[in-house]
Amino acid sequence: MKIALGIEYTGCNYYGWQKQSITPTIQQTLESALSVVADESIQVICAGRTDTGVHAIQQVVHFETSSIRDTHAWVLGTNSNLSKDIAVIWAMNIDDEFHARYSAESRTYQYLILNRQARPAILNGLITWECRPLDFEKMNLASKCFIGEHDFTSYRAVACQANSPVRTIHNLEISRLDEWLIITVCANAFLHHMVRNIVGVLMAIGLDKKEVNWAAEVLHAKDRTVGGITAPADGLYLVNVQYPARFAIPAAKTVLEKFAIGD
Repeated sequence: MKIALGIEYTGCNYYGWQKQSITPTIQQTLESALSVVADESIQVICAGRTDTGVHAIQQVVHFETSSIRDTHAWVLGTNSNLSKDIAVIWAMNIDDEFHARYSAESRTYQYLILNRQARPAILNGLITWECRPLDFEKMNLASKCFIGEHDFTSYRAVACQANSPVRTIHNLEISRLDEWLIITVCANAFLHHMVRNIVGVLMAIGLDKKEVNWAAEVLHAKDRTVGGITAPADGLYLVNVQYPARFAIPAAKTVLEKFAIGD
């Protein structure tokens, strides 16, 4: 049987998604919990690997198993064996053609910035805090250059292992609600640190450290050394992964809906 799961997690206490020699990771923790429920070794494939400290509203994974369990058993049983900062939110039997990574049509990330003088306490570690005023209009103007297909060499980590730096950003929106700035980026796929590097450049422009056209200049340079600092992982969330309708993957909430911001 092939099973698909929707996972949410806070990444503060993990060394990213991918299983590696450094522990703990989200993948390792999830596979251990699933293996207890299945009574056999389970290996999962995810829609997109998240970095150390990055969170997910809905990460999508699939795995194959010979164990027969009700979908609610995969949810409740796995959660009972997980730490409190990782949760399976849904499970479903899925078509054999489904692949969590390769069937995905696009991914959406949101970056959440609290822009006020006082530091946060309640959401510490779950958002990025900037005490200096950010110029929303300048950031919004600068963001337009990222839309479409581009070589994002300047916006990927030096250690990025992707074969090609070319990605297509379908949509990039910046919204402001009171003290909050929310940057939403939807693309066919992402490079290592791509969203955080884009946000780092936009924040430098919002702080009047750079001019609006600097974002485009960095993009066209195709050179990571000309880019800005990488924004902190705290504010970054994998929000949703879009698949063909035939797979009937449940819709995900946004960060705003999860935190009830703007209500």
